[in-house]
Amino acid sequence: MGVDPESRFEEIYGSSYRPLLGYALRRCPDPDDAADVVAETFLTAWRRIEEVPHGDEARLWLYGVARNVLANHRRGERRHERRTAALRAQLAASPMAAERPAEDLSRIGQVFRALPEDDRELLALVAWERLNPGQIAKIVGVSANTVRVRLYRARRRFARGLAAEGIDHSRAVAIEGSAG
Repeated sequence: MGVDPESRFEEIYGSSYRPLLGYALRRCPDPDDAADVVAETFLTAWRRIEEVPHGDEARLWLYGVARNVLANHRRGERRHERRTAALRAQLAASPMAAERPAEDLSRIGQVFRALPEDDRELLALVAWERLNPGQIAKIVGVSANTVRVRLYRARRRFARGLAAEGIDHSRAVAIEGSAG
C-alpha cells in the first residue's frame, strides 16, 4: 500500500521548495513572479501527483514543470509587450520619461548576459542548480548527449566572449570541467 497523495505531496514540497524557489528567483527579475512560478509548479504537482516520479526524480520533474511555467510566463509577457508598444513609444518621446540607468554588471556578467538565452539557461543549470547533463536532459526534454553537445557549445561561446573582453578564463575552464 502506497503513501496517500496528500502525504506524498507534503514530502515533495518539503524537500523541493527551497531549490525550486532558488531556481525561480534566479530567473525572474521580480520576486513576486518567482513566487507565482513556484506556486503554479506545485499546483501542477498536486493536480498530477500520480505522475510525479519518486525520489530525486521528483525534484527534476518539478524543475521541468517550472521551466514550462517560466516559458508560458515569458510568452505572456511578450504578448503584453506587443500590446503596449504604442504606449511605450509615446512615453519614450515624452521629456518626462527619464532613461533608466543600465545595470551595473561585472565584465563577466556582461559577457554572460550577451549569450543566447538557451546558453545562459544551460550554464546556469550546471553552475547554480548543480545539475549534470543527465538531470538537465530530463528537465529540458532532450537526450543527455544533446545536452552535452549544447553545453559544450555554450561553454565555448562563453569562453570566446570572455577572451574577446580580455578576461582570463582559465579558472572558469577548470571549474567547467569539474561540473560536466
